[in-house]
Amino acid sequence: MNTYKTHGTCSRAIEFEVENNVVTACRFIGGCAGNTQGVAALVKGMSVDEAISRLKGIQCRNGTSCPDQLATALEQYKTANA
Repeated sequence: MNTYKTHGTCSRAIEFEVENNVVTACRFIGGCAGNTQGVAALVKGMSVDEAISRLKGIQCRNGTSCPDQLATALEQYKTANA
């Protein structure tokens, strides 16, 4: 399980797993429960690149959002595992 500490959002962290470039698990720690559970459920089974493409740049407050932070987490994962 990978853990990313979020910045500028209500959620405090995101836990996620990736296998063969596909998101297999995702869970937000904190944040708006319904929204974060929805985002987590939607990205499960999605390729890392597709998730980044769909979520990057979504704004809520402070110039970011929980989905945007997940995209950042996946970008960092991708860079670290290239």
